[in-house]
Parts: sequence; C-alpha cells; structure tokens
Amino acid sequence: MLLISCPWCGPRDETEYHYGGQAHVAYPHSPADLDDRQWAEYVFYRDNTKGPFAERWMHSTGCRRWFNVLRDTVTNEVLAAYRIGEPRPEPQQAAAHAAAQAVAHAGGER
Repeated sequence: MLLISCPWCGPRDETEYHYGGQAHVAYPHSPADLDDRQWAEYVFYRDNTKGPFAERWMHSTGCRRWFNVLRDTVTNEVLAAYRIGEPRPEPQQAAAHAAAQAVAHAGGER
C-alpha cells in the first residue's frame, strides 16, 4: 500500500485518495480547431513512463483537493507530492525529499 502525503493534510494511506491520471496535461488552446484524431490524442493518449511519473490524485476522504504526485512506476515509491500549479520536482530532489519524509514519519510513529 502507498503512503501519500497530501500537501494540506499530511501523510495518509492510499485508500483515502482517488487516482486522476497523468498530471500536467494541458487543455487545448483552441478546442474548436481540433480534428477527431487530435481530440483522441488529448482524451485517450497518455505517457507510459518507466520510472518517475507525474500523476494527479484527490484526497477524497480528507480535504477533497486535487494535487500532483511524482511516483516511480518501477518501485511504486512516492517521490513527492505537490500542489497543482507548482512545478514538477526533479526526480533526484524528490527522492531525497521522500527519504527525509519517510525517516521523519517513521520517527513519529515510535
């Protein structure tokens, strides 16, 4: 099970969240100008990255806010959680931050 840290509520079990797909997918600037192929690409096609991947999550049983999570798809490790509108953290920085949070969280449970 994942431990995801909501930017507003703190670390919670993944069962409190709802997955929302790939993060940082920009809405088309001129939607009326898109043909069927372009709409299909926007609606259905997403990256299938091996390694760090930015996802959207919603804290459905908590604050009910959407935010982004950087998760490693190989190890399933949550590297960072950040608010929508904030830039995606670099994987190296995110991994160091996640390790520090895990140590802090483990120390608080003892």
